[in-house]
Amino acid sequence: MSTFDHLMNGFGVALLPMNLLWAFVGVTVGTAIGVLPGLGPALTIALLLPLTYKVDPTAALILFAGIYYGAMYGGSTTSILLNTPGESATIVTSLEGNKMAKKGRAGAALATAAIGSFVAGTIGTIGITFLAEPVVKLALMFGPADYFALMMLSFVTVSAVLGSSAVRGLTALAIGIFLGMIGIDNQTGQARFTFGITELFDGINVIVVAVGLFAVGETLYLAFQKSSKLQDDSVLEVKDSLWMSKADWSRSWKPWLRGSAIGFPIGAMPAGGAEIPTFLSYYTEKKLTKHPEEFGHGAIEGVAGPEAANNASAAGVLVPMLALGLPTSATAAIMLSAFQSYNINPGPQLFATKPELVWGLIASLYIGNVMLLVLNLPLVGLWVKILKIPTPLLYGGILVFATIGTYGISRSVIDLLLLYAMGVMGFFMRRYDFPTAPVIIGMILGPLAEQNFRQAMTISQGDMMTFLTKPISASLLALAVLALIGPKLWAMMRKA
Repeated sequence: MSTFDHLMNGFGVALLPMNLLWAFVGVTVGTAIGVLPGLGPALTIALLLPLTYKVDPTAALILFAGIYYGAMYGGSTTSILLNTPGESATIVTSLEGNKMAKKGRAGAALATAAIGSFVAGTIGTIGITFLAEPVVKLALMFGPADYFALMMLSFVTVSAVLGSSAVRGLTALAIGIFLGMIGIDNQTGQARFTFGITELFDGINVIVVAVGLFAVGETLYLAFQKSSKLQDDSVLEVKDSLWMSKADWSRSWKPWLRGSAIGFPIGAMPAGGAEIPTFLSYYTEKKLTKHPEEFGHGAIEGVAGPEAANNASAAGVLVPMLALGLPTSATAAIMLSAFQSYNINPGPQLFATKPELVWGLIASLYIGNVMLLVLNLPLVGLWVKILKIPTPLLYGGILVFATIGTYGISRSVIDLLLLYAMGVMGFFMRRYDFPTAPVIIGMILGPLAEQNFRQAMTISQGDMMTFLTKPISASLLALAVLALIGPKLWAMMRKA
C-alpha cells in the first residue's frame, strides 16, 4: 500500500465518532492547559495517563496528540497577554507579542500566532506522513549494536547538549536508568534494587514516575515560585479586532513558511527540541525584515516566525518517536510511556503491526489542527478568563487528580509513596535547575539500551569492537562523542 492509501485508512479510523470526540477533548483541554502559565503538555498528559488506562489505545493516543498540539497553540496566549511563557518554546513569542499587546494590537498578535500554528502544524503533519516510512525503512537496517549506538547518541543529545549543564543532564539521565533497572532482570531472573519489597519485583511503573515528576513536582515548584516572589499577574485585554489587516497578512505569510522550514527538521532530529528553532526563526526574521526599527517594540514577524517554528518542531518530534521509538522531548517521553502502558512499543515494527493506530494518529493531527484554528480565534475571550482561575484551586486540583489517578492503576499504597517521593524529587530538580525529561527518557530507553547491548555482545561473542567495526554504530558513537566534547572544544578554541 502507498502512503496515501495508508493515510486514507487512517482518516477512516480518525473520523469515527468516538475518536473525533477524543480529538476534540484533547485539543480543548490542551489549549486550556497551554493558556495557564507553567502548565505545559508534559504535565497534562502525565496527569491524564492514569485516567485513560482503560480507554482504547487509539482513542487515548489521539487524545494525547490533541493535548500536545493544543498546548502548543495555547502557550502563545499566555506569552502575548501575560508576558509569562508557559513553556521554554514560547519565550521568543513573548518578546514581540507582549509588546504588540501593550500597543493595543493583542488581537493581531494572537491571530498571527494561531494561523501560523495552523500552517506550521499542517506542514509538520505532512512531513510526518511522508518522512515516517523512509525513516522506518532505514531503521530496519539497524542491528542491536546500531540501536545501542543510536540510544547512546539520544542520551547524550537530550541530557548533555540541550540542558544548561551537561553534568546536571547526565545526572538526571543516570537517575532514570537506575529507576528503569529496578525489578526482575529478564535475562538472569535476579531481583535488582528491590530491597526486599515485593511490589517492586515488576519494576516501577513509568506512569507513576511521569506523574510524580511532571504533575506533583511541577505543581510544588510553581506553588513555591508563586509564594517566594511577587509576580505581575495583570492580564492585558484584547481590545482590537482578531482579523488581521492586509499589511499583517503580507508581513506574516513568509515568516510562517520560513518558521515551518526551520522548525520541522530540527524537531525531527534526535537532538531536536523547540527552543533552538524558535530562536533561529526570530533571528532570521530580524535579519530579513523590512521594518528593523519595530523589532523589540512589537514586530509581527517576531511572533509569526517563532510560533510557526514552535509548532512545526512539535510535529517533527513525533517522527523519531513513532519511527524509532526515541523520545526527544519531555512530552514525547511521556507519550512513549503511554504507548508502553498499552504494551505497544513504538519503532520500525509498529508501522507493520499496528498500522491502524499509527495512521489513525497521524490523520487525527490534520483534523486536530482544523479544530484548533476554529477553537482559538473565536474563543480568545474564554481563554483569557481561564487565566484568572485562583492558583491555589488549580494546584490543589492537580494534586487530587494525580493521587486518584495513580491509586486507580494498581490500588497500591507503595505506588502512592513513590508518586510523592518522585514529586519531591521533581521539585528539587526544578528548584536547582536539573532537567526532568532525561529521567523519563533514561527510564524508558535504559532497559532497551541494556537489552541491545547484551544482544550485540552475544552475537559478537563478547567482542566490544563490534560497536566500532559496524559503519552505522561507529558513526553514531562518533557523533555522540562529538556532541559531548564538541561544545567544550569550541569554547576552548574561541578562548585561544
